[in-house]
Amino acid sequence: MKNIEYLLALHSVNGLGPVRLKALLDHFGDPKLVWEASEKEIKSLGVPQPVVELFLETRKKLDPEKYAQEMEKAGIKVLTIFDEGYPRLLKEIYDPPSVLYYWGEILPRDERALAVVGTRKMTSYGRLVTEKFTQELSLAGLTIISGLARGVDSQAHKTTLENKGRTLAVLGGGLKHIFPPENTELARLIAQGQGAVISEFPPDHPSLPGNFPARNRVISGLSLGTLVTEAAEDSGSLITAKCALEQGREVFAVPGPITSDLSQGPSVLIKQGARLVTKAEEILEELGLERVQSAELRVKNEVKLTEAERGIVECLQRETKHIDEICRELGLGAAQVSAALIKMEIFGVVKNLGGGNYVRVC
Repeated sequence: MKNIEYLLALHSVNGLGPVRLKALLDHFGDPKLVWEASEKEIKSLGVPQPVVELFLETRKKLDPEKYAQEMEKAGIKVLTIFDEGYPRLLKEIYDPPSVLYYWGEILPRDERALAVVGTRKMTSYGRLVTEKFTQELSLAGLTIISGLARGVDSQAHKTTLENKGRTLAVLGGGLKHIFPPENTELARLIAQGQGAVISEFPPDHPSLPGNFPARNRVISGLSLGTLVTEAAEDSGSLITAKCALEQGREVFAVPGPITSDLSQGPSVLIKQGARLVTKAEEILEELGLERVQSAELRVKNEVKLTEAERGIVECLQRETKHIDEICRELGLGAAQVSAALIKMEIFGVVKNLGGGNYVRVC
């Protein structure tokens, strides 16, 4: 599409969402013609008076060419729905964003993606489950998509980065307003080469509570399915799951302890028909995807374990255990078990949960 700078200027008008903007573009055929249209013409297409007034006010103050140049200087890239590189899965939803602003790279391989979402108040169980699924799915070649929020979202992004996978972070505000602020560095790391930080909101748009339902539809819209690892019954992650269902995408949920309020969200989803999953292979199978093994995963699968290390793996087969308990069950000294656990943790076979407690990872 020509005159992209005018499309960006139009997109900056509050209230001129993707559906209204599309109607205007369909009618005029060129964003510059929309920008230059009279008040009467805009109103005749059903645009509410308050939005018309915002449009006229914006037109007086904003120079489209300078606006686009400032964005370019800030390193902000733009994809419009008219561009060939616009994500195919996202274009299929009812109300795809007209414009995506991003740092980093959005690649064709990112169509092979799964959203991982959940509570901001993550428990140790939620962290373990999120790490386990995210690690296995990213090592299987899937791009992990989440919302850069505290808790499960942040853990999903971090685990993917640690495993050299790709991840897309979708914001609830503009790129100049990373929220929460403590995730600014995480956003930078994602954009540096292992994914992209994306927003449908103009760069200066603040992160407001009302933005997040719209953000959630983008998270699910970019994904083949959505996985909820831990969430309360009123969690915003259930909105993402609802969006996924409305978009005809798969929803997966991890069961948790019935005594935890943060297991209620997945339980509700399972009752409503979401696929209960306990391992990544079940998600890959449901989506009809083959595992694309990375070199790192093959190394982990080929780790040569000693007899003592194999005993530890068997010992941790069904549950988390303290190092003292492992020593008692195997009849081994603390020094030998400790050395074995350190080696196995390096290779991703077990994980140290803190306080001397260990769990088997693979």
